[in-house]
Amino acid sequence: MTVMEQRGAYRPSPPPAWQPRTDPAPLLPDAEPHRVLGTDAAAKTDPALLRRLYAELVRGRRYNTQATALTKQGRLAVYPSSTGQEACEVAAALALQDRDWLFPSYRDTLAAVARGVDPVQALTLLRGDWHTGYDPREHRVAPLCTPLATQLPHAVGLAHAARLKGDDVVALAMVGDGGTSEGDFHEALNFAAVWQAPVVFLVQNNGFAISVPLAKQTAAPSLAHKAVGYGMPGRLVDGNDAAAVHEVLTAAVQHARAGGGPTLVEAITYRVDAHTNADDATRYRGDAEVETWRGHDPIALLEHELTERGLIDEAGIEDVRQDAEDFAAGLRERMNQDPVLDPMDLFAHVYAAPTPQLREQQAQLRAELEAEHDTHGGTHR
Repeated sequence: MTVMEQRGAYRPSPPPAWQPRTDPAPLLPDAEPHRVLGTDAAAKTDPALLRRLYAELVRGRRYNTQATALTKQGRLAVYPSSTGQEACEVAAALALQDRDWLFPSYRDTLAAVARGVDPVQALTLLRGDWHTGYDPREHRVAPLCTPLATQLPHAVGLAHAARLKGDDVVALAMVGDGGTSEGDFHEALNFAAVWQAPVVFLVQNNGFAISVPLAKQTAAPSLAHKAVGYGMPGRLVDGNDAAAVHEVLTAAVQHARAGGGPTLVEAITYRVDAHTNADDATRYRGDAEVETWRGHDPIALLEHELTERGLIDEAGIEDVRQDAEDFAAGLRERMNQDPVLDPMDLFAHVYAAPTPQLREQQAQLRAELEAEHDTHGGTHR
């Protein structure tokens, strides 16, 4: 006891009652992933939307298998397949308006294609060609992001800037469960919530960050629960239920557009194929696990719903499959054509105004190419 307390001049009082600034209850995700297919809610879903989702899923699956085959033929350096995750990819693209922006990760090539990016251009980076392969501004699709989670702060920055300018734009950023272990994930969610930025975060929880299972990444009840710590709502959805993913993402986009701020959506799905063509998935998971998830295939789930409700027949299914085959044939034909490359393109689109060092390197390369031309013949621009 201090001297002041002994004299009676100091009377400690209990701390004031603490009240959270935000009631956490509305931010918590549901205990079970949201589902639509196979439930009463499916009857309320627009049949035209279900048919479009189905066609995009079938085409997306064929895109994945064709791109994987192209790696074996040496036409692609690497391909991270999204087989089994097509519902997340397609729903993310279809939930956005034309004015919105999509921020994909390296595995989200299919989402970019569903958004309207040319399928060959979407593979440009993965074949080892220059830059991103497409014009991000034209399609409102940011470059495919190989570093984990670095696209998330970019999405927040764009969304925040758009709101400051008065533009009615929402950004949807895609990331895998492994990306949630990165500092960029924390920074993006923290800034998004503080700024109330119109951005939606879609975590495709496919079970593994390459070979690391989710249990070794986090002890949280779910990744969606992480939203509460940042002050935003978290949603949990069956990532193989295309109608459910589309419904949840559409609601989150509308919430953001109306000024409600960001949402973190965790989609429970599974990576059926290996991490990439360079990965041996049998080293860290068994065939029985994969087969269990094949029984919850997003295409089969939606096809069953459509046929049960009489929204598609065998002829309609065959038409969708044939369209996918035609799509794959066109992709295969174009990818089998060797691209015409100009080494000087290395300096294009790096800076709006080239730096002195870049101009120096450009001049050096041009001199080397001209010398090679004089020695061996050939042409260079």
